[in-house]
Amino acid sequence: MSERIVKLNKLFKEHLGEIFQRELSLKPGVFLTIAKVDTTPDLRYTRVSISVFPFKDTDYAMKTLAKEIYSIQGALNKKLKMRPLPRLQFVSDSTEEEADKIEKILIQI
Repeated sequence: MSERIVKLNKLFKEHLGEIFQRELSLKPGVFLTIAKVDTTPDLRYTRVSISVFPFKDTDYAMKTLAKEIYSIQGALNKKLKMRPLPRLQFVSDSTEEEADKIEKILIQI
């Protein structure tokens, strides 16, 4: 992965975190964490892995992100002065839930 892509991923993560705090309307008690950001080398797409707490609200959070993706993309476009600007794709990251399941199994053993 090029140094440029690494810097862009970090920049996207910072700006998206700010946008989520200010503009995303989630029900109380639901928290999003940006787990990982991957931008394609041709700068066409950026895949944002989202971790949701509590995990049972993942479907709700992902539907909310899908519904508000155009406003999120627009807010990101205003913050960044680059062309082409990658299109956002949000995916659910279940790493924490998987780790929790493994930890519970290990405790039982």
